[in-house]
Amino acid sequence: MALDEGEARRRLAEHGQEHVLRFWSRLGDAQRTQLLSEIASLDFALMDHLIRDWVLSEPKPETFSRVEPVPVYPVAGPDRADAREAWEAGCDALREGRVGLVLVAGGQGTRLGFEGPKGAYPIGPISGRSLFEFHAEKIHNLQKTFQCTLPWYIMVSEATAAETKEFFEAKSYFGLSPLDIIFFEQAMIPCVDEKGRFLLEEPHRLARNPNGHGGCIPALVENGITADAGNRGVQILSYFQVDNWAVKVADLYFIGYHVLHEAEMSSKVHRKTTPREPVGVHCVCDGQYRVIEYTELDIYPQLLETDSEGRPIHYAGNPAIHILSVNFVERVYEHFDRFPWHRAHKKIPYRDEAGQLVKPERPNGYKFETFVFDALRFTRHDPVVLEIVRPGEYTPIKQLSGDNSVESAWLIMREYWADWLEAAGCPVPRDASGKVSIKIEISPQFALSRDEFVRNLSGSKGPISEDVSIGPLGQCPLSFMKGIRETN
Repeated sequence: MALDEGEARRRLAEHGQEHVLRFWSRLGDAQRTQLLSEIASLDFALMDHLIRDWVLSEPKPETFSRVEPVPVYPVAGPDRADAREAWEAGCDALREGRVGLVLVAGGQGTRLGFEGPKGAYPIGPISGRSLFEFHAEKIHNLQKTFQCTLPWYIMVSEATAAETKEFFEAKSYFGLSPLDIIFFEQAMIPCVDEKGRFLLEEPHRLARNPNGHGGCIPALVENGITADAGNRGVQILSYFQVDNWAVKVADLYFIGYHVLHEAEMSSKVHRKTTPREPVGVHCVCDGQYRVIEYTELDIYPQLLETDSEGRPIHYAGNPAIHILSVNFVERVYEHFDRFPWHRAHKKIPYRDEAGQLVKPERPNGYKFETFVFDALRFTRHDPVVLEIVRPGEYTPIKQLSGDNSVESAWLIMREYWADWLEAAGCPVPRDASGKVSIKIEISPQFALSRDEFVRNLSGSKGPISEDVSIGPLGQCPLSFMKGIRETN
């Protein structure tokens, strides 16, 4: 039943938030309806808890008597004794339709200087392929190879939901079946000021933020995604984030190890370059699996320790690549009230008493969010933790320049794909320092690995002297154009 003004005032007053309706007399009917809808959706019990424990008091950080490096499986590959078994188990899981994909795509492209969902950003250095398209082409390749369907569950936020769906429709779902692409929305949570009072973004709208990537746990269940997966026979969800163009959306080794070890949740890790690299750290705290976020490293100084050569002892950085079993997601959801929350002190624009927009120059309030990696502490079996190398697996796009940027991604693409071309007998031009001096782009639909690329690039070959784009709609130098096997 819709909330009326009287009930809204009663609920707000009961929790000390009466000011939310201070502009009620100025609002039109549509604005009043929107504000009442937001109030009706509030979990007041949760907000009272967060305000009491995280704003009005300073919670003591958890303390541990032992913080140990997490056991890590070395980089997977044919040189591993158990690699063939894991590879075959992963292949079987795909062929049998037991794998689904979960993409977290709730962010906007603001830091990239781009208006719209981050996944729509044109990351292709030559073609302008979007991040979404790169991932879609990987799915095409896998579905063709394994004659399977990989349902693609895409978590969007309130800010990106409509535009993301419109983008997929405009791109004809990148040639994938719309029946196998299911969008679901994560919940929003109010921001509060330093006294625990809800902030208003507009006179008729609360300042809110998405509830973090950990919000995928309730969103998967409440939006019927786990039910859909169960109906399809999907048991395993491969989780990744939209800004990592290089991610393997369904890594056969990773899936295989997860299956063979009957794990509930598994994670990939990469070696941190420095102790303070801004990524979370996988570790074991008093015997319990944890990921300590990089913003909390100073609380646990042992996580900043280095060996005699200056390398991080706790090197297992978190690239946000996981596998979650469907049954595990449903079990964690049943106890989500025990799931940890995190706060961030931020500069949050708000409406003052007169209704004027204020853009603060210093942090003035708190945002709350959950992290999906905190689900690891609820596992009943030891998770599989698989080390990866970054090129070809982890190249996130966080900003335009600098570390983890568009510019750095383009440079990494050149070096990564140049290795493929040269392995296939196509030398690429390099500058005096040995760096690749042309742009290179290879569609994941053409090849997902160097070996696959070498197999597909049959026919005549030769040196390359200009930018190269290979793929379903790609072009390449005339010197070996006829050697390219186009995919359709």
